[in-house]
Amino acid sequence: MGNGSVGPPGTRALDMDGRKAFIWPMHENREAALKRLKRLEGQVRGVARMVEEDRYCVDILTQIAAVRAALKGVEKLVIEDHASHCIEDALASGDRTDQRAKFMELIQLLDRARD
Repeated sequence: MGNGSVGPPGTRALDMDGRKAFIWPMHENREAALKRLKRLEGQVRGVARMVEEDRYCVDILTQIAAVRAALKGVEKLVIEDHASHCIEDALASGDRTDQRAKFMELIQLLDRARD
């Protein structure tokens, strides 16, 4: 990464505890994630409507479970994108500190994704 603040094209610099890190934007999965999020937005509005209409609790809970599953799908797309760019680039860089940081970051992401 070097000591400058200019990173690879398409990235932005971030100061992490006195060292530079570079943030990559989403790539391959960006459009798919946005499409799913827009669909999820409609699903959440539908759940709100069900609550307003005093619909049967089991039906509401079924829809909430569907929203949660759909959100997990978006999360998977974002994690895949992160692994295929940010982590892959850290591995290719040869910077062991960055590699270790990205690996720990991935472990934390996966741990949160299980909850």
